[in-house]
Amino acid sequence: MSRAFVFPGQGAQTIGMGKELAEAYPAAKAVFDEVDEALGESLSSLIWEGAQEELTLTRNAQPALMATSLAAFRALEVEGVSIEAASFLAGHSLGEYSALAAAGALSVADAARLLRIRGAAMQEAVPVGVGAMAALLGLDFATAAEVAAEAAEGQVCQAANDNDPGQVVVSGHKEAVERALEIAKGKGAKRAVLLPVSAPFHCALMQPAAEVMAGALAEVSFAAPAVPVVANVRAEAVSDPEALKALLVEQVTGSVRWRESVAWMAGQGVSELWEIGAGKALSGMVRRIERSIACRQVGTPEEVKAAAEAV
Repeated sequence: MSRAFVFPGQGAQTIGMGKELAEAYPAAKAVFDEVDEALGESLSSLIWEGAQEELTLTRNAQPALMATSLAAFRALEVEGVSIEAASFLAGHSLGEYSALAAAGALSVADAARLLRIRGAAMQEAVPVGVGAMAALLGLDFATAAEVAAEAAEGQVCQAANDNDPGQVVVSGHKEAVERALEIAKGKGAKRAVLLPVSAPFHCALMQPAAEVMAGALAEVSFAAPAVPVVANVRAEAVSDPEALKALLVEQVTGSVRWRESVAWMAGQGVSELWEIGAGKALSGMVRRIERSIACRQVGTPEEVKAAAEAV
């Protein structure tokens, strides 16, 4: 059986995530300690006892989700599941950093610092209220891309996340995204809704953030991942460290090709997927993309033990 480990992106964050793992596994607690030290603050206190609104801020959510994913992964290692139990790793947007850290391509501390920079840069790239994102439900990617192009009218409006066969997220200027909602309904969308996000991610408006990340990534050394990582913007596995670094810059303004990434892994024989960290959003998407892939969540001590027993 070929297996993939996948790591969630923004939106999966909840107060208390990873706390049981840290209490049950010293190796998981060590991840949160390492992230706290790297950031020079107690992010773990915010994750476990803070306010949801503060955790949801992009600059906090991104390193927090990575820390939770890596804590779950370290707990798996304690239970005897190595990285080699997976044929591929992948992550949704910021989850790609979690995948790279799990694969040993970069350290947890570097991943935390990069995600803090990334979150802040993405937040600051566009003034609040200028950009927006919307989910178009019931349209395929090609139709959603047509909707975005028609809605742009000289502004930015792009298909940002190709999540699954019936869910595409568009991103750009607020007025253009609002036009897209009406156009999408006219093209048969079941629903078209604005998302509660603080910035228009994965579109050309994020170019200032891409430039910040190019500088930040240039200062971090990457190793070859122990297991190939399926890059969001390529929708195929990449192992070259410099290529992975360049793709993380491209990812800031590029589309998250999640549907294609999962289909690519299925084409390579992947039949089981473990969602490592918070939530179960990726599993839901995977079921809609490729029904033949069995999904398992690995985010609590009980789930870690059950996963280890299943190997």
